[in-house]
Amino acid sequence: MNRNFVVRPIQEADFSSWKVLWDGYNAFYGRSGDTALDPQVTAATWGRFFDGDEPVHALVAQGEDGGLLGLAHYLFHRSTLSLGPTCYLNDLYTAEAARGQGVGRALIEAAHQCAADAGATRLYWHTQTTNATARRLYDAVGEDSGFMVYRKAVL
Repeated sequence: MNRNFVVRPIQEADFSSWKVLWDGYNAFYGRSGDTALDPQVTAATWGRFFDGDEPVHALVAQGEDGGLLGLAHYLFHRSTLSLGPTCYLNDLYTAEAARGQGVGRALIEAAHQCAADAGATRLYWHTQTTNATARRLYDAVGEDSGFMVYRKAVL
């Protein structure tokens, strides 16, 4: 596949282009309009990428024209199963016009390399069971753990 993009760490100058992708990602998961993400969450998320005390990181795929085609946010955390850190791929999104060009795969591969460089023992992520397009990619590059995700709000 001809890659007309590069994957790189996010930069502070990327904010406006990242925000377009971030808004698209949140809209995809139904967080828009009346259920939009609180702007304070977006601001805090953005700030975490550049705070050396935070375990949250971001990668972007940049096209030849300089525009951003996709994003990946990942974070490191401890685990009861290993001494080294574990890496969670929290968010992955490719702009609709760039889908099918290997952007998502390249972002996963880059996050995997970042995890390896940090001494992580595992990279993992999850998606909605109905996200068939993403699941085709995930089945090709990863292993279905067989676990389902449950959650309960704490308020």
